[in-house]
Amino acid sequence: MSRAVRIVGLLPIFVALVLIAGCGDPPDKELHQAQGAIDAARAAGADRYATDELKAAQDALDHANTAVGERDYRLALNYALDSRERAQNAAKMAADQKAATRSEAERLLAEVTGAIAVTSAKLQVAQGTHHTAAATQPLAAAIAAARQATDDAGKALASQDYIAAKAHLQGVAASLAAAAEQVPPPEAPLPPRATKRHR
Repeated sequence: MSRAVRIVGLLPIFVALVLIAGCGDPPDKELHQAQGAIDAARAAGADRYATDELKAAQDALDHANTAVGERDYRLALNYALDSRERAQNAAKMAADQKAATRSEAERLLAEVTGAIAVTSAKLQVAQGTHHTAAATQPLAAAIAAARQATDDAGKALASQDYIAAKAHLQGVAASLAAAAEQVPPPEAPLPPRATKRHR
């Protein structure tokens, strides 16, 4: 038997071995775990607080499903494991970022509330002096806008929308301070005139 005939005869065995090695079961358990981790991350707010990591987890899961379709189960397993890990990281990142955003929103709310009290007192003093309404109107408008911002932020905090709460309050204290600086200080009263005594 020639060498060429031997090689030809061994080809079916070689192909069978390749097919056996390439076959196996798709990583269904790992795929389900990855999808569950992604769902949990979304529930934790990762779609708002950890968007990049959540997207990476979803992309990895998509690659895993593509690999399953191509019957490359080893690659699919690697992608599924990567997806699950990234989704778990996204959930943790979301929890940390959500807590930090809430803390920042609460700090801004306290800051703006204090600024409203200070500028309201200044407005009251200015309105009780010779200042015209035109001179105090910008500060009055800024205070009204700040109060509306705190109301909106309070509603957002109550609904746990900390990103919106923070957005409502950012820059409000600075706007109040700028408006307050535009109000001229009250003039000092003139000293009383001395009266002549008649002898």
